[in-house]
Amino acid sequence: MFKRPNDAIDRFRDYIYDPSVNIKDRSFVVFSITVLFALFAAIPCGLIMREPLSATIATLIGALFFSLYVWYEIRSKHIARAKIVITIILVFVFLPAMFFTNGGAIGGTPIWLLLGTIYITMILDGKLKYIMLAVNMVVLTGCWIVGYMKPELIEEYSRGGNFFDTIAALYIVGAILFILISFQNNLNRKEEEFKNLQRLFAQTATSLVNAIDAKDKYTHGHSSRVAEYSKKIAELSGMTPAECDEVYYCALLHDVGKIGIPEHIINKVGKLTPEEYEIVKQHPVLGSRILHGIKEYPKLSIGALYHHERYDGKGYPSKLKGEDIPTIARIISVADAYDAMTSKRSYRASIPQQAVREEIVKGSGTQFDPEYAKIMQHLIDLDTEYLMKEQREQTELSGKNDLVCDEYRDEVSSGILLSPEVKHVRFRYRPTGKNTGTLPTLVLFDSSDGRYHDNEADRKELFYYEHAVLHFDGTYECKTARKVAVEEGLHSRASRSASRSDDCICTIEAVKRKDHALIVLDNGTDTFRFIVALEDSTRYVYLGLTGENCSLYDIDIYKDNVPVPVDYIPRIAEEISYINVPAGDIPNVQVDSYRTASTEGIPLTDGMKISFHAMSLPTARLIWHCAYIVLFYSPDKRPEGKHLKEYALIRLDGENWESKGVADNKLYVNIDSDFEGWDKWKEIGKQGFDCTVTFRVQDNKVTTMTSNLGLDLRNVTTIYDPPKELYVSLTGDQCAITNIRIER
Repeated sequence: MFKRPNDAIDRFRDYIYDPSVNIKDRSFVVFSITVLFALFAAIPCGLIMREPLSATIATLIGALFFSLYVWYEIRSKHIARAKIVITIILVFVFLPAMFFTNGGAIGGTPIWLLLGTIYITMILDGKLKYIMLAVNMVVLTGCWIVGYMKPELIEEYSRGGNFFDTIAALYIVGAILFILISFQNNLNRKEEEFKNLQRLFAQTATSLVNAIDAKDKYTHGHSSRVAEYSKKIAELSGMTPAECDEVYYCALLHDVGKIGIPEHIINKVGKLTPEEYEIVKQHPVLGSRILHGIKEYPKLSIGALYHHERYDGKGYPSKLKGEDIPTIARIISVADAYDAMTSKRSYRASIPQQAVREEIVKGSGTQFDPEYAKIMQHLIDLDTEYLMKEQREQTELSGKNDLVCDEYRDEVSSGILLSPEVKHVRFRYRPTGKNTGTLPTLVLFDSSDGRYHDNEADRKELFYYEHAVLHFDGTYECKTARKVAVEEGLHSRASRSASRSDDCICTIEAVKRKDHALIVLDNGTDTFRFIVALEDSTRYVYLGLTGENCSLYDIDIYKDNVPVPVDYIPRIAEEISYINVPAGDIPNVQVDSYRTASTEGIPLTDGMKISFHAMSLPTARLIWHCAYIVLFYSPDKRPEGKHLKEYALIRLDGENWESKGVADNKLYVNIDSDFEGWDKWKEIGKQGFDCTVTFRVQDNKVTTMTSNLGLDLRNVTTIYDPPKELYVSLTGDQCAITNIRIER
């Protein structure tokens, strides 16, 4: 008969020592139970002291209300709200009532009042904790003054009653302190044990992953990258921190079964034969067997076993379909595919980011779960500097390998992407040929994969553009750039013609702002300051190190954390603008890259229409290089403002994005007979077209409707907690938005 109480105690113990639960939430539960104990213990104390029956009944009602309220808020997962509500009741109602109905300063009240300070200190966080401590002090001081000035307001007991109340308060509050301090000590011990266990598990998992990486030379760092991508997808899908950590470790060990695959198959140069591929397909089952025995992390084996299942049921090993595939495996699947495509293999180079995005779009609903494929697309859109990829080349530049150039440009480093933050490059230089007067060279280029290409077919396929070539002796070659200007620095030029047989240190400082780049080269003797005016603001600029008869080594790359001002680079050519046309009701906006600019927030009203002219920029080549509509709230009315809540992002190509946890979006796309295909859609987009967006607002639902070039879009946004005012902004990727008119 004691089974159920014991089960409840076990569940309570598991909860309060569960490290995945916020420590303040666990403290709240423990404190709530101890306060309930104090309230119910106060009832017999009141009867013994012969306090008015109304006071005892009020205490009983308060205890029952407190019990029900705490139980409801915990079940509803509104613990943060419960903390604030109980604090307010405690400070403004319960403690003052205790003071005036329990003898004031001469009874046990001073001891009871400690509950407020204990609660606020242990349960609340941040500024709110200190504010409520100050308020508590003010309220109690006020009670004391009123009690002193108006003693008739205090319910006094007999001398014996006050004595008993004080003793009871000492025992009850002492018991509460004992429980809380014991809980805290046990919690600290458990937390340390858990951290040690986590460290041991993380180290073991990392060692296992390193063993896999050591076996497969073509997938170095693959498991770690898949784990990072999977965790980001989990976070954006609304999972809890504990669930995100679980996804991370499952993804980290998803390929552990490759330990059982023969090394000559894993490292084979070229594509596998059908027989070899069948052997490789055994690694999910092998991985599941290896991880199955880890009882503390039962989902590890699930991630390993099912990460090659496909959403359409054509995967392996079990041919599961749709949501029959475990959630963790569906997340790992898209992260795994992304890293496989963006990493170099024995039979191909890495695939450019934009092409990878198109492949993920194509695989949505067939290879991948549409929800997680959409999140992966969003991560790619946010990755404007292409950091989510295999960084092996960049790592080798940091001193692990020499860059040896015999013939001019026979070896060029991977591209170092310029941004509004200054990039610093430092390396050692050593001549290797008979001509010791040669110096390194810097190639400024743009390409889809961030790499230098000298093959004409590759240049065309990967949209390779060479802006300019800068030499460390101050000379340059202007390629597709509009103009290059050079200014000598402060170093002496006296020894330029001297022999350079000794090693020297060279440095680069480079930054890009809009359509200008500034590159400062220091060869150890002379400094040269180059300004390059690019074709337009949308071009990326990569730096490729190369030379002739030289060796570059000990290369170190880092960047500043703060962007330079907009006017940091002196302009040597007029700004390229596609919005120098008359504006409508608000200023025109040119968006050079993913959401780098946007209109001001337009207050949303029912029936409002926004019309505008949209044009894709000359460099735009993908369907998502178009205008976007953003539905949001922020106090400063900016779509990139502080405390932003973004409810929907709707693109004119028929895709949308929502911020998880704040809204639900349903996008309906109808392709009518006027639609002439995506190639024609992109072609007309570069010419420009007029578009009108209509909004319907009803309670917490916003319906956004627009039509363009044969696409009819209707997006229904349901906002969970609507703000007082909603805003709309126009932005996009590589597009110009002009003649914006607002009709209410």
